[in-house]
Amino acid sequence: MDSPSATGDTNKIAVRSSVIESFRACGLSGIRIDKEELKKKLMMPQYLRLAMRDCIRLQDRTAGESRFIRDKGDEEIKAPETPMVVFINPRSGGRHGPMLKERLQLLMSEEQVFDLSDVKPHEFVQYGLGCLDMLASIGDTVAKETRERIRVMVAGGDGTVGWVLGCLGELRQQGQESVPPVGIIPLGTGNDLSRSFGWGGSFPFAWKSAIKRTLHRASTGPICRLDSWKLLLSMPEGTTVEAPHSLKPSEEFSLEEGLEVEGELPERVSCYQGVFYNYFSIGMDAQVAYGFHHLRNEKPNLAHGPIANKIIYSGYSCTQGWFFTPCSSDPSLRGLKNIMRMHVKKVNCSEWEQVPVPSSVRAIVALNLHSYGSGRNPWGHLKPEYLEKRGFVEAHVDDGLLEIFGLKQGWHASFVMVELISAKHIAQAAAIRLEVRGGEWKDAFMQMDGEPWKQPLNKEFSTFVEIQRVPFHSMMISGD
Repeated sequence: MDSPSATGDTNKIAVRSSVIESFRACGLSGIRIDKEELKKKLMMPQYLRLAMRDCIRLQDRTAGESRFIRDKGDEEIKAPETPMVVFINPRSGGRHGPMLKERLQLLMSEEQVFDLSDVKPHEFVQYGLGCLDMLASIGDTVAKETRERIRVMVAGGDGTVGWVLGCLGELRQQGQESVPPVGIIPLGTGNDLSRSFGWGGSFPFAWKSAIKRTLHRASTGPICRLDSWKLLLSMPEGTTVEAPHSLKPSEEFSLEEGLEVEGELPERVSCYQGVFYNYFSIGMDAQVAYGFHHLRNEKPNLAHGPIANKIIYSGYSCTQGWFFTPCSSDPSLRGLKNIMRMHVKKVNCSEWEQVPVPSSVRAIVALNLHSYGSGRNPWGHLKPEYLEKRGFVEAHVDDGLLEIFGLKQGWHASFVMVELISAKHIAQAAAIRLEVRGGEWKDAFMQMDGEPWKQPLNKEFSTFVEIQRVPFHSMMISGD
């Protein structure tokens, strides 16, 4: 065991919490929620709904101006108490996706439920919210209040939630202060973001009775903050990489002067950047995830839901040398120490510090949430004296720090994931820089928030990964 951790009491609390969560998710709290009252609380005035619809369809934030009722007459039109829109990924949640969409439209309105196959989050941000901003600028107080109060729910997995959060984050980059908070209806496999903010780890079977309570909780839940992390990837120009959706080509970024570089720097580089909310990892766990994703893409009928995915994933991981290293190869060559150097900026420190990579570690994870791998906490619940001894602080999702831990091999990872032991604690960091170089390895495997990719390595020039905190928080709705 790597560190003292109150696992016994924690497991009891976790089991008790999961039972309570299951009952609450099914809407068995004893509180009756009136359908019409809820609808009145969430539904926007018709003219605003139609104006937003027009702007999104026509890709023109001014297209809804004709809907503005300048003289409302005797009819009193007010902004709803908690206007809400829902993004739903119809491919998530198995067969429940289309039925859930219909149910949400009945509880709110058709115009406030967006199918992600038809309306993308950036279109809503640019043209939907842009429509409300435009109407508010010409004197529409109802549009102004609706814009200030609006909340967003996302029905999907962690990847879908991250997609929406990233698009909403563009409002901060534009200098806007009013950014809608986000709640979650968990339809994915892991749902770690959902677990971290009290929305549960799965969508309940009794979903028809649960959805009203979920929307009620979303309308009344307090707002929490979440750190988001920008990842910059730099490689020698000409390197061919199949980047995941979360990574986009970027302008060249320069390395900070004064930090020692072991490998040579190429004259020209290719760069990518992206944002993650849960974790970044490099090593064997990413290799297993990469192989599983390709297996599922080649055989799409292999799995039809979260449980089947988990079973197949577990079986596949046993075939990749994660548990048994072939005798024909030197086991020590599997360690990340052979290809990687790591520098970090620790809490309240502006200087880079090199952190040694343990020789036994075959996967390194930089974790932002308390939940990883479908609800596990590999960092552990550490005792105050251990935190003080290691120079750590208690981990929070908005503390500006990533928890960096290592996994040695499949057996070690398995014991960590069932919380019998803690992972190999390496550091807490406000920024991370990885220098990865070729040699015994031709490729490194990386992933962020469940999207893996294979990163080719160069023997002459180093590849760099730099992680820094985005200077503003994402806003989340607590489901607790």
